Amino acid sequence: MEPAADQMTANESTLSLSGVGEVKSGAGATAPIPAGIHRLLLATDLSAASERAAEEAINLAVESGAQLIVLSVIDPGRLSLPGGRILRRVDQERSRIETGVQMLVSRAMAAGARAAFLVWEGDPAEAILAASDAENVDVIVLGSHRRGLLGRLVLGSTSARVSEQARRRVLVVPR
Repeated sequence: MEPAADQMTANESTLSLSGVGEVKSGAGATAPIPAGIHRLLLATDLSAASERAAEEAINLAVESGAQLIVLSVIDPGRLSLPGGRILRRVDQERSRIETGVQMLVSRAMAAGARAAFLVWEGDPAEAILAASDAENVDVIVLGSHRRGLLGRLVLGSTSARVSEQARRRVLVVPR
């Protein structure tokens, strides 16, 4: 795997995404925007932790003129309880997720961004990395749940895995 991508937080997003240009914003003020960003991938689980990441991705897409691709991943392993009892069927989860990502796409379009969505199945980190390659995105934007040490040990950290393994720039937006 290639070296880890630059990891950023929302507070440093516009300045650390190399190649800063300027755009006029309200009242004649100028604000820095990243240059060379044509496609953004927002990876979301539609949770509250992903909401700030969605806002950042939409704003970045509008400011840079980039296409926003909203990705949500169905993790089949999380649809059943220990012992094999089914919590939700894949088709039910897909329907729920498609509704949520369509709402995000509508929000992005209302803000002035070009947007589309994808729903994939599999391990979330692996699917995010594969989608970023398949869609040839410039930046991956995702939220962080800010789990404690035990939560990271038990559940892992999708944002950490993506940041470590991505061949693209990664913007991790804390909750």
